[in-house]
Amino acid sequence: MKRPTLKQWLVQSIHDMLYIWKQEFRNTFRDQGVLIFFVLVPLVYPLIYSFIYTNETLHDVPTAVVDNSRTSLSRDYLRRVDATSEVQIITYCADMEEAKLVLKDRKAYGIIYIPASFSDDIAEGRQTHVTLYCDMSGLLYYKSLLLANTEVSLDMNAEIKIARAGNTTERQDELTAYPITYKDVALYNPTNGFAAFLIPAVLMLIIQQTLLLGIGLSAGTARERNQFRDLVPINRHYHGTLRIVLGKGLSYLMVYALVAVYILCVVPRIFHLNQIALPGELTLFILPYLLACIFFSMTASIAIRNRETCMLMFVFTSVPLLFLSGISWPGSAIPPFWKYFSYLFPSTFGINGFVRINSMGATLHETSFEYQALWIQTGVYFITTCLVYRWQIMQSRKHVIEEYKRYKMLRAATGTGRKSAKE
Repeated sequence: MKRPTLKQWLVQSIHDMLYIWKQEFRNTFRDQGVLIFFVLVPLVYPLIYSFIYTNETLHDVPTAVVDNSRTSLSRDYLRRVDATSEVQIITYCADMEEAKLVLKDRKAYGIIYIPASFSDDIAEGRQTHVTLYCDMSGLLYYKSLLLANTEVSLDMNAEIKIARAGNTTERQDELTAYPITYKDVALYNPTNGFAAFLIPAVLMLIIQQTLLLGIGLSAGTARERNQFRDLVPINRHYHGTLRIVLGKGLSYLMVYALVAVYILCVVPRIFHLNQIALPGELTLFILPYLLACIFFSMTASIAIRNRETCMLMFVFTSVPLLFLSGISWPGSAIPPFWKYFSYLFPSTFGINGFVRINSMGATLHETSFEYQALWIQTGVYFITTCLVYRWQIMQSRKHVIEEYKRYKMLRAATGTGRKSAKE
């Protein structure tokens, strides 16, 4: 056959790439399993997570009280605690044993214990104590109870100091109550809410995990439909590595460009989460993240032998990857081995960069480490994807050649047998 010219080769390559893109795009919307992971899960999961944490903070934590002082001062303290938005006193117990039973039955999540010497100690100028017992199975209960009691105790301390100082002006009262003034400013999370802290990381992780599952499921389907259980089908359009990788990658990128807009822009706006990123900065950052996730998923799909395998291999990784990202658990407390291990996954850099850009208003220059790391991952996983598909093409050719030789031998044997019988 005549060797094709460079122009003919380029035209044929582009034609094959578009054919592969069209086939992959068609398979995505024909396969119900892939459609669920690429469309339904990204549409529904962000809404479910955001609905669960939509209240942001915990209010009116049920609390039991053991007031052994039973004085006007102790009642004033408890009245102030009950007036806060964090705590709701539901019962007054006679002793600690009764309060423990209330806590055990989960009717309350904390106990405020006021000793009998509470008012006497204050009247005599001695330091007194209020003891707080918390159900530590939920740290948010502890946070609300501690915050309410701390604020009330600071306010009462200031009033007691002012009453005993004998000042004559309001300015003297201010200096007596707070010699050093302080101001609590919650940076990047004004409500101190759980949703504003966790949901951005979950949204980025959903993109990676659904790509892993969807591409893995598509790879398992391709193997099941292939006569030789290979990833690359027997088709004249699938004989070039770059055209296969680029055709498939373009198909996934087109789908997830729309999915990313919905997950990262529409969902935070619906639930009024922090969203201070510049559109241009966010777009430039999300592009390498999507490419890195796509090529990472295509490389990982080499291990998928059937449709069910991806569920067993990838679903369980969601929670560990959330912890390894350094958002759910402080990155400084992660052991060095696991920290470097987390660099294998695009979600590690994607989550940290997205949180800094979207919630903290950082620029690409200020997130250059994450941005460059994502482009490096894109390049590395693109190369590994090409190697994987090149190996699959060679395997497919090998199987076709072996099958053709087997067919020729069988045909020769059949022809010989007929000739012998004729003679």
